[in-house]
Amino acid sequence: MSVTENLNIDALTQAALEARGLAMDGVAAANSGHLGLPLGTAECGAALFGHCLQYNPADPKWLNRDRFILSAGHGSMFLYSWLHLAGFDLSLDEVKNFRQLGSKTPGHPEYGETDGVEATTGPLGQGTGNIVGYACSQKMLQARFDNPAEPLFDYHCVALAGDGCLQEGISAEAAAYAARFGLDNLIMFYDSNDVTLDAMADKTQSENTADRYEAYGWDVTVLPDGHDIKAIVEAYDKAKADDNGRPKLIILKTEIGRGIPEVAGTNKAHGEGGVKFIEADRLALGLPEERFYVSEDTKAFFAARTAALKEQYDEWQKKFAVWKGSNPEQAKLLEDGVAHKHATEQELLKTIPEFDPEKKLATRAAGEAVLNAVAAACPLVTSGSADLHGSTKNYIKGVGDFDVDNYAGRNFHYGIREHAMGAIMNGIAYDGIFKTSGATFLTFSDYMRPSVRLAALAHLPTFYIWTHDSVGVGEDGPTHQPVEHVAALRCIPNLDVIRPADPEETAAAYAAAVERADGPTALILSRQGVPTLKCTPVETRRQGTLKGGYIIKKETAPLEMILIGTGSELQHCLVAAKELGDGCRVVSMPCQERFERQDASYQEEVLPASCTKRLSIEAGITFGWQKFVGLQGKALGTDTFGISAPGDIVMEKFGMTADNVVKTAKSL
Repeated sequence: MSVTENLNIDALTQAALEARGLAMDGVAAANSGHLGLPLGTAECGAALFGHCLQYNPADPKWLNRDRFILSAGHGSMFLYSWLHLAGFDLSLDEVKNFRQLGSKTPGHPEYGETDGVEATTGPLGQGTGNIVGYACSQKMLQARFDNPAEPLFDYHCVALAGDGCLQEGISAEAAAYAARFGLDNLIMFYDSNDVTLDAMADKTQSENTADRYEAYGWDVTVLPDGHDIKAIVEAYDKAKADDNGRPKLIILKTEIGRGIPEVAGTNKAHGEGGVKFIEADRLALGLPEERFYVSEDTKAFFAARTAALKEQYDEWQKKFAVWKGSNPEQAKLLEDGVAHKHATEQELLKTIPEFDPEKKLATRAAGEAVLNAVAAACPLVTSGSADLHGSTKNYIKGVGDFDVDNYAGRNFHYGIREHAMGAIMNGIAYDGIFKTSGATFLTFSDYMRPSVRLAALAHLPTFYIWTHDSVGVGEDGPTHQPVEHVAALRCIPNLDVIRPADPEETAAAYAAAVERADGPTALILSRQGVPTLKCTPVETRRQGTLKGGYIIKKETAPLEMILIGTGSELQHCLVAAKELGDGCRVVSMPCQERFERQDASYQEEVLPASCTKRLSIEAGITFGWQKFVGLQGKALGTDTFGISAPGDIVMEKFGMTADNVVKTAKSL
């Protein structure tokens, strides 16, 4: 059958026109937004949602749907218009409520807010990494669960990006990764309209994008007329059929703001600059005076398409039911993955052996043992590193590497691509089957920060393994010694930041990260060895870590002072407490966020308001500790950049010692 058989050009052309009208009306009603992309890519939307993509609006999370991401999220009215026309749970009233409080049509697409939105996009380039993550997830899904003789999971991962997305460095990282790992299930459309926000694109770019992507290892198709629906469909179907180990880029040469001739083809079309012309231009296009107009013909066309897609969906569900009956254990594992049921904290702690109390061990090294125990208990947990497995110690043994010859492998080699690693991890997490983690040095968490922020915003259950956590890194010097990073990460809402003090706290930190389903977790681990803190039972340290903070040494006389520590500095609090007397309490605070989620009575039990003599110590900037030590307390930290010297000498230089804790505490 020809790929264009049953292709109703007239109906799709009419739908594209009406989608343009919806975009115009939505932006005009909000008096803000971006018209350029929705108007310039209306024919692409018609081809995708009206003919090419496989979906069921009644089951927006169907496992075998094609995944579509609008990377250029500022053009959100493109996505909202097509989701409405295609029958997703997005009413015309919601479209009319574009960018208003409480609507399902926020200014940029937000995952979890609107059915059919596969990723939170807007920061340019993020979607180009997210779609790579989706493609990785599918490859793993096929390798782990599919029957090669009769594939179940044969969908494709599709994105629409613009010049801004491809200018961002993250897109280059993601593109190189996608080609190296053979993601031929990935199809990306590039809305090449030669315009950016400030000026024409040639003001800031001169490269040949097609040649660049071919050099990465992509198949590239250029459509000189990006408004030709038939050509778009043919290019898509060719890309879909070519499972040749190469991701696909389809370049659409389009006119930005098409339909508003006063600004079309110029940078003035990017935002809402064309709104003042739309009253006359809508009529010139053939739209009626009625705003937010959808014709009965277009409604009928998409109703028929939905019915046809439903038939395909029903047939697939029958095959899936047969597969589940034949593979009950696999089916249960898959269902648990989709439900984010990997293991509870308590179940995981039972699988993690206690550590030798006499052995000094870096928390990154303890993390290696813990991760491998966790991975054995949770088959859908994956790990990755930005070319630092040997240092970050997060390689899962015996499960192989994710690669073109083994997509079932659970270790990801991201290369020196921290930002793309974060966005790819987000894509895997958006797909909602595998529990994904990634690692690098803490100082390079800055390279990942935009992706981490979006993970927190979208409530993605990723976790990060950031090692070499302080000036204790030593000889590599201030470029590699993170001082502000832990505090900066704590500023991100919905991100749990856990800095364990010893191997047993590390065990609990991993358990917490794996169980958490409503947001990401950052594990902050040391390069240098730390003692196992024998003053408190293992169970106390593990359960206390899950609560974020706990009493690790209780006073034996009336309470006079509280010392609070995290990570490698907690040991100094315990030593100092012996000299400070029986009225000194020591509190371990590995995770401020988890502690602040405890009820008020528990917080008061650990940090009674009556005790105002408080001292905290952490080898990082002191910002943020005031809320725990109060106005009469003191925070010890490293409030300047580090220095190059052996780690123990650097720590002593910055006062990260028991002697300095004693000296400072006595001055309170």
